[in-house]
Amino acid sequence: MQFELSHDKRNISDDDLLADLQRVASEQSEQQVKQRTYKDFGKYGVTTVIRRFGSWNGAVKAAGLETPIERNIPDEQLFSTLYDLWLTLGRQPSYSEVQKPSCKFHVATYERRFGSWRQALEVFVAYANSEDMAGPEASEFSGVASRRTSRSPDLRLRFKVLQRDRFGCCACGASPSVTPGVVLEVDHIKPWSKGGETVIENLQTLCLACNQGKTNLHET
Repeated sequence: MQFELSHDKRNISDDDLLADLQRVASEQSEQQVKQRTYKDFGKYGVTTVIRRFGSWNGAVKAAGLETPIERNIPDEQLFSTLYDLWLTLGRQPSYSEVQKPSCKFHVATYERRFGSWRQALEVFVAYANSEDMAGPEASEFSGVASRRTSRSPDLRLRFKVLQRDRFGCCACGASPSVTPGVVLEVDHIKPWSKGGETVIENLQTLCLACNQGKTNLHET
């Protein structure tokens, strides 16, 4: 049996307390650590923290962890954030990957809105695969009144292109699911500037390097 001394509360500095709050926040992926969470995973007592900073909220704020709670977030914003994460990973995000800094919203936000993480994925996929393509008409853009489509594909169309191309570059095969950090873009096969329409048949997935190389080639 090994004997250990408990922490002397009189010698705990403010910095030690705040650092431990930040540690728990990072390990538990909480933007604003709750008392019950700190009670389970913190090194010091909740009462010690409250006495030192006057209140629990005061301690959380001093640790730089207090963030405004976003309410009434539009579904489209949740979907757009999920799309960005899916694109970054090159595959379906897992439960543990939906947290900051990789994702703007915590997985709990999706669970509260849709009932469960699985249901959130199902609703997102149904939304992304919907044929109801919303977006500005080409006639709204000066000089392109004869176009049937707008220049930029919306989220639904981009997701369809990425799915079709298996989240990989059509030129070199690079994919974030194999090589983290690869950036994918949806590009026109026949350039928009040369009359190409923004339809799935005229769109392809390219990595940033290949897309930049294509742009440079057209410029020379």
